[in-house]
Amino acid sequence: MRFQTVLLALFCLMIPAIDVYAQNQGPDRWENDIAAFERQDQQNPPPESLVLFVGSSSIRIWDLDRWFPEIETLNRGFGGSQMEDSVYFFDRIVKPYHPRAIVVYAGDNDIAAGKTPDQVYADFQAFVGKKREAMGGISVLYIAVKPSIARWNLIDAVRETNRKIAAYADENSDLYFIDIDAPMIGEDGTPRKELFKDDGLHLNDQGYEIWTSIVKATLFPLLKIETELQQ
Repeated sequence: MRFQTVLLALFCLMIPAIDVYAQNQGPDRWENDIAAFERQDQQNPPPESLVLFVGSSSIRIWDLDRWFPEIETLNRGFGGSQMEDSVYFFDRIVKPYHPRAIVVYAGDNDIAAGKTPDQVYADFQAFVGKKREAMGGISVLYIAVKPSIARWNLIDAVRETNRKIAAYADENSDLYFIDIDAPMIGEDGTPRKELFKDDGLHLNDQGYEIWTSIVKATLFPLLKIETELQQ
């Protein structure tokens, strides 16, 4: 009886800790990162007519100045964020900049956390809805969830997510699906090891070289068309 009482007491002590942990998994866990972006904007206001990159760590560690020297860019990728996080913070990391175009990479961490393709798709639709409400028909380029060595076991969910978002983009003139899947797959049908860092998840320079060339192939003609229309 005494042993059971001790166990009950320990369980009761754990409940607040579990609740706090669960709360910390929501979008608010990124508050410090978002506040840091806002401080950067105050100290060094970003230029106008930029291309905004948002999403998870694959965006955050992308050296945009190096890979996109031809255009003004702003990197607002943060940590291991999910698509819902960019929706939640839209008014703070997207809306203030009035970008010419938005490049998005998110969904990777979502699937790894157990979300379904339908959930990622719904979160992306919510992001697009906020974009349309705030800034109309500017272009959104969604980079496909990548095939990676570390998360190869999730490839079926990854590709189902990509199929849903690609179909959505095909139906909407302001959306573009950037398919980086095939170029990242080797002759053996698995992710090319030479494109990844040692963790098998994040890209190295060879990986970013591929991503950059594919994004530019869609983004740069769009920017040229915009310029011609404004003249």
